[in-house]
Amino acid sequence: MSQVLINERDIVIPGQVLAEGLDYLPGENTYRKDDKIFANVLGITSLPGRVVKVTPLSGPYTPKVGDKIIGQVGDILMSGWRIGTGTAYTAVLNVKDASSRFIKSGEDLSRILAIGDYAVVKITKVTSQNLIDLTMREPGLRRINGGRIMKINSHKVPRVIGKKASMINLIKDNTGCDITVGQNGLVWLRGSAEGEILAEKAIKLIEQKSHEEGLTDKMEKFLHENKGNIVVDKKFRREEGEESQSEESFSEEDQ
Repeated sequence: MSQVLINERDIVIPGQVLAEGLDYLPGENTYRKDDKIFANVLGITSLPGRVVKVTPLSGPYTPKVGDKIIGQVGDILMSGWRIGTGTAYTAVLNVKDASSRFIKSGEDLSRILAIGDYAVVKITKVTSQNLIDLTMREPGLRRINGGRIMKINSHKVPRVIGKKASMINLIKDNTGCDITVGQNGLVWLRGSAEGEILAEKAIKLIEQKSHEEGLTDKMEKFLHENKGNIVVDKKFRREEGEESQSEESFSEEDQ
């Protein structure tokens, strides 16, 4: 007889039995042994359909093709830029992938991206040796100007975004900030000084309480009590029609 031994959003430890029988399938961060499914990491359970999954509570970011991340330029090469990914491995953004315009041979690349600059980029290739290629030639990918960068646990990114971007839109609407969340855990906030401070506090609170139920209601109360006289200034919001990276990622799942 098949049965699930845990509930949605339970905290489990490595080696814990999550389900018995062959009616359930092992998902992310779980494995099957004989007729049982075990947790592979310390994390929070989710049960989409017949799949048993565990979202880690901590751990390093693992780069994957298609991820949109925020990286910092560490070096300028002959053919492009070396960019930090928030992992032990850096990535390369080739000149041909940096802009839709033609970049002349010998052009000063620091005028496009200088050392220390941050950029929203997309991972296009990850080799078995963890060599990573990037692009900036899609809507929403660009050099970052203004605002502030904060860091959160990359495994908490889906919770910060929320189901169908509900959580991140709640923060945007109450702080007037434009917010881009990279899947590597770097977050770009751009708004008034007061709005950025409140948005950062809200995101840190979500990170701390990501395992709790009723988090949206708690965040609504927190923002209502703390936003004071913050005025939503549209000039800080992304121009209409420009793709929002934070909303595109994780729009289907609130982990």
